[in-house]
Amino acid sequence: MKVGITTTVPVEILFAAGLSPLDLNNLFITSPSPASHLDLAERAGFPHSTCAWIKGIYSVTMKERIQTVVAVVGGDCSNTVALAEVLEKRGIEVIPFQYPYDRDPARLQGEMETLITRFSTSWKEIEKARIRLDRIRAKLSELDRLTYEENKVTGYENHLFLVSSSDFGGDSDKFESRLDSFLAMAKGRSPMREQVRLGYLGVPPIFSDIYDRMEQLGARVVFNEVQRQFSMPFETTDLVERYLLYTYPYGTDARVADITKEASVRGLDGLIHYTQTFCHRQISDIIFREEIDLPMLTLEGDRPGEVDARTFFRIETFVEMLQSGRGSALC
Repeated sequence: MKVGITTTVPVEILFAAGLSPLDLNNLFITSPSPASHLDLAERAGFPHSTCAWIKGIYSVTMKERIQTVVAVVGGDCSNTVALAEVLEKRGIEVIPFQYPYDRDPARLQGEMETLITRFSTSWKEIEKARIRLDRIRAKLSELDRLTYEENKVTGYENHLFLVSSSDFGGDSDKFESRLDSFLAMAKGRSPMREQVRLGYLGVPPIFSDIYDRMEQLGARVVFNEVQRQFSMPFETTDLVERYLLYTYPYGTDARVADITKEASVRGLDGLIHYTQTFCHRQISDIIFREEIDLPMLTLEGDRPGEVDARTFFRIETFVEMLQSGRGSALC
């Protein structure tokens, strides 16, 4: 059975239950016409001022006839609660899941226990799924290393595989096969020689070509912050601890520490902070600018599509400043 998820959840539980988790964000943005999903949601009554990802999740859920959705109502988008109510009115079973803001292990384990009971599985089966997925996660860490250490993977390729690890495409065997083929090919490449090394912060971009446009300018993303978090690159076998180390659902401090560490390891010259229009996480930009000592360009995206002329001009100016050694904190 296919089970939709509104963002990363402990997918080990779903795989242990013999289910196919499907990240509804990925279904939306990789569809042949993402913009058409927004039109469908707006015709259904969603306000224009609602985040495009929420509208996309609604539409793909309806179009793909997903019957069950695990909705993250704590630690992700503040609009998910209202979205869940609408989905329930459409006859879809919604199972709420919350990441505790205070990182309380007992509360997080309780949320996991609720999923375990609902999907009729056990910790024994979950441990088998964890071991299976950890093998794939180790390969994703190798892909990430090839990106920043051996310089053989593009920013977009890094993004694509890491962001897909939120659900492994619903089929971990097929995902691993694609990953194995890619790693074999990438290891045979000659190293790339970009002039500027960038970090990408924030939610995955709604722009379809942002990585390609940056590489046209001589810059390459060698750190995808949130996408890397989706891959759970943590050295622990404890499932509760793993999802406590996952930085995205909690406060900004853990994200700042992770970004600062990885910026040093990867030799970053600057940071691109992407924010989604109408998203409450735009406010995190204040803290990033105050606490991260690197030049930063903040970009905002609304609807799916290619990078617009104004945004490209701002990226171009930022990259040129970094190339000339004149980088500074930018708007």
